[in-house]
Amino acid sequence: MKIALFPGSFDPITNGHLDIIKRASKIFDTVIVAVSININKKEFIDIETRLKLIKECTFDLKNVSVLNYNGLTVDFAKKVGASAIIRGLRNSNDFEFEKDLAQTNMALDSSIETITLYTKPALSYISSSMVKELIANNENIESYVPQSVSKYLQTIMK
Repeated sequence: MKIALFPGSFDPITNGHLDIIKRASKIFDTVIVAVSININKKEFIDIETRLKLIKECTFDLKNVSVLNYNGLTVDFAKKVGASAIIRGLRNSNDFEFEKDLAQTNMALDSSIETITLYTKPALSYISSSMVKELIANNENIESYVPQSVSKYLQTIMK
């Protein structure tokens, strides 16, 4: 069985993230959405709520599970038996970052492959940071995040 790990902070999960999850679920037997706390970013949504929201967004994807973790992604991948780490690429800026990350992971464990999926053009400009900026300025985010996430964010922003 081929298991893939899709790691990220997903703070919040966007339609771009969800698209990558859906596409990866067609390629791998199991996809684990691995939610981490990014120590370099200020937390916007607490980890338990992020896990709940991602589970709601992926409930119809029977081969997708959602877990949280601490530490190195490659170590968590080994722990759950993943043979691949999925990463999404939106643009050339992402490429350099993702290349360095993939090479670091390869140096730590060459048995775990990094697989990149390119974001669909219509979703390529969406990021969690952009969504947070829009929320801070009271702008509509419905076309950038799954419906349940939009609903949740509207309740906390009132």
